[in-house]
Amino acid sequence: MESSGKIVVVGSYIVALVMETERLPQAGETLVGRGYHSAYGGKGSNQAVQATRLGGRVELLTRIGKDAAGEEFLRLCRREGISDRYVGCDPEAPTATGFIICSAAAQNIITIDIGALARISKKHVNRALESVAAGDVVLLQFEIPVEMALYAAEVAHRKKAVVVLNPAPAHDLSVVDLSMVDYLTPNETEARVCLGLPPSDPESEERLAGRLLEKGCRNVLVTLGERGALLCNRDGCHLYKPVRLEKAVDSTGAGDAFNGALAVALSEKRPVDEAVRFANAVAAFACTGADTIPSYGTRSQIEAFLHHSR
Repeated sequence: MESSGKIVVVGSYIVALVMETERLPQAGETLVGRGYHSAYGGKGSNQAVQATRLGGRVELLTRIGKDAAGEEFLRLCRREGISDRYVGCDPEAPTATGFIICSAAAQNIITIDIGALARISKKHVNRALESVAAGDVVLLQFEIPVEMALYAAEVAHRKKAVVVLNPAPAHDLSVVDLSMVDYLTPNETEARVCLGLPPSDPESEERLAGRLLEKGCRNVLVTLGERGALLCNRDGCHLYKPVRLEKAVDSTGAGDAFNGALAVALSEKRPVDEAVRFANAVAAFACTGADTIPSYGTRSQIEAFLHHSR
């Protein structure tokens, strides 16, 4: 294995307020929940933690409030070994907050208020990416202002870093040039929204990925949950089957686990085929535990999990 490049995650930290229900509520419906608790959340911090636990050298650019939630996040960074040199503390805006409802069937719905994340600027991005070099990985999501995520992609691309864009929450990118993106990693619903289509559009994932490739990105990697992951590029499409589980406990953090693991594998210069299989395994492991960060495995845990799954 070649020497690893560093991983710079440009994204969110969101304190998560979590409640469990037997099923997800319908519009206008009130359900009695249980198990209310707060947890670390945000796609950026989730992906950073997963990447660090797998051995990645991770720096995180995010912005938090000058409040108790922000202070707790800084303690998390220190415990996990994530560099917080680019974590900004905003005196005027609160730490972002999300509300999560998890059902007994391992489904979830999420809403967020991005708070201090809205104040991430080009100056912050330029500073965090100043030392990025060819072979490093820059991992992005859309829980920060979309224009800042796309700007970070452009800066990273100019520096010849590997750009991984996880377009979640999904935005319409149908008029956006994505030629600065090496790996676009939507789920099947996000792929539709990125093309300006309704989430229920019947077009196949292969066709969706093909249309996204026409936007300029080099690889489209559609995560399909229990169906695995579909990789499409100029060489065609390949479906990677998932690691089978006896029972899924909670899928909330699986997508972020997938992206964190993909970033680690790419930073280690692994072939894309191997990188996707590794990311699939890490995502499956995350489904065996509750919440996000508490369910994320270390490298040794993933290896043991794969050995047991054979």
